[in-house]
This record gives sequence, structure tokens and C-alpha cells, in this order.
Amino acid sequence: AAMAESGAHLTSATVNEQPSIFEVLAQESLMEAIRPALRHAVKVLAESNPSRFGFLWQRFDELYLLLDLLLQNHFLSHCSASFSENFYGLKRVSGGRGLPVRLGLHRRSHWRSLLLLCLVPYLRAKLEATLARQRDEEDFSIRLAQTRSQRLYRAAVAAYPYVSSAWQAWVFCQQLFFIFGVSRTHNPLLWLARVRLARLNAQDIRDMELKTSKTGNPAEGSLLQRVWWLTSQAVRGVALSLSTSLSLGVFFLQFLEWWYSSDNQSTVKTLTSLPAPPPPLHLQQEHSCQDPPSISANHSEETQPGSRSMTCPLCRGLRTNATVLSTSGFVFCYRCIYTYVKANRRCPVTGYPTELQHLIKIYSPES
Repeated sequence: AAMAESGAHLTSATVNEQPSIFEVLAQESLMEAIRPALRHAVKVLAESNPSRFGFLWQRFDELYLLLDLLLQNHFLSHCSASFSENFYGLKRVSGGRGLPVRLGLHRRSHWRSLLLLCLVPYLRAKLEATLARQRDEEDFSIRLAQTRSQRLYRAAVAAYPYVSSAWQAWVFCQQLFFIFGVSRTHNPLLWLARVRLARLNAQDIRDMELKTSKTGNPAEGSLLQRVWWLTSQAVRGVALSLSTSLSLGVFFLQFLEWWYSSDNQSTVKTLTSLPAPPPPLHLQQEHSCQDPPSISANHSEETQPGSRSMTCPLCRGLRTNATVLSTSGFVFCYRCIYTYVKANRRCPVTGYPTELQHLIKIYSPES
């Protein structure tokens, strides 16, 4: 009877600490929603003041990686979980089946978890951006001379969609195994980090409070220890403020991510966009017989090859293959603005964030 009671206790403890599929998927969707929401907020700042906040948009991936490393390292050190896992009351443990494991990760598990949490999304975002730029180049029918290494690089990037599909299939199978109890992890990244997820219990909360109270000021330590303590406290304060602001604004960020998602863009345009104006009539057809001489003279002056209205702001020469930026409305030579936008990702006149898909070629009846 005692052995049966002990076995029942172990089974109930294991079942209670095992999170459901809904909890683990909810914490994943939370972290996936923060990045696009913050990206849109930075884009709004860059468009409002390009000279001051333009660098935030150009270096968004690197800045987000730095903030993500700071945030995730803080939660892994103090809560043995990522930000989203701790938000849903989960922890990372290195043990297998059996009794609930105490709070705390091994050093190797900690660094493996940190690298997989931060570097994998960063590299994936970079690969997707590179793939999008190459698609734009193919759409604009531009073929530049390439070396052998560049061709191999293009081939590797072209194979990325197939690798991504295989990865998604692996994730789906892992989630099915997790639902049916075959696997202890729902995500291959957890399996690669050699950890699994479990629910927090009362003892874990007491351990976290005790760990926080033990971090005191080393008044009698050496100067190097004091500098290290001040640096760690400053980093901890930044991480705490960042985590607190994210915890308060997480639902607002999820709303932003939904509002500006591609599936919701048609609804957003219907509610916020102004009605499209009617297409303008051609000036020569409209004023061929009734234009005053002064207007006709001015119009002929504006269409002279040396006039300022036909000059490209980049090369200062006569525009060839006129192309307008939809973000600013300025007109350039196609090759001039294509090269500039590809290198700087902004309008050369206004500084507005611009991508290659914002280039619109102009076809006039005279051409």
C-alpha cells in the first residue's frame, strides 16, 4: 500500500508539472508577436523623424538582438525560463521523468537556451530579408555579374524555403508527439538545448525570492568585485525595466501585431484610407485648343531637356527611365534610385524608410 501511494504521488506530481499544449503554444505566440509590433513602432518613429530615429530602423535587427539577449539572459538566470515562458508560469528543467526538478539550469543548458532563443530568430529574419531582396531583384529584371561564391550563396538562399518547410514539418511532428505523451518537448529547439518545460510551483517562487534577496552590495569586497557588482546591477535594472514594460504592454503589442498583419491589411485600408481620386486627364488633350499662350509657353519650358523638372536629384542629369518613390513622391533615374535604395533603404531626399518594392516606374505617352 505504501508503494502504491508513493507511485500515485509521483504520477500526480509528474502530470501536474507537465504543461498543456495550449500553454506552450500561447507562450510561443506571445514572443512571436512582440518582434513585429516593436518593428512597426520603430518604423513609425523613423517616418516621423528620419534624421533622429532613422538608424533605429536601419539597425533594428541588431538592436532587437541586443535587447533580446539582455532580457532572456535575465530571465534564464533568475527564473530558469524565457520571458514568455515565465509570463505563463513555466520553467526550464534539465531532468527527465520523475519528481519535479528544483529551479535552476546547468551552465551548459543556460547558454544553449540563450543562443537558441536569440540567435535562431535573428538569423531567420536575416535570411528572410535576403530572400525578399533577391525576389525584388528578379521582379525588376536586374542581373548583375556574380562570382562563384555569390552564386553558391544565392543557391543556398534559394534552398531556404525547402529547409524552412522541413523545419515546420519537424515542429508539427514534435507537437503531435508531445500531445500524445511520446515526447517531453514540443519544440526541436528545446530538444537541442537538452531541456523541457514544466510548471512553476510554490517552492520555485520561494527560491526566486530567496535568490533576489541574496544579491547584496559587497561593501568589503575588492574594487574589481564592486565594479562587477555595479555593472551586474545596472544590467539587471535595465532587464527588469524592459521586462516590466513588456509585461504591461504585451497585450497592446499583440493588438498592434494583429492590426498591422497581412491578413488584416484589407480591413485597415477600408477603415483608414481616403477615397482614391479619379485619374487625371492628359494635359495636352485637355488644353490643346484652350490654353492661353502663357500657359503653353510655361509648359513647353518645363518639358525642355535642360529644365529642372526633368533632372534626377541623384545624378543631376536628365532622367532616364523615370521612377518615383511611393514613400516620398520624388522622381529619379531608375538605375540611380535602385542602387541607392538597395544600399541605404531610405529616400535620398527625405530620408523616409524605403524598400525596393516602393519603386514605381513612370510611363508617359511621349516615351
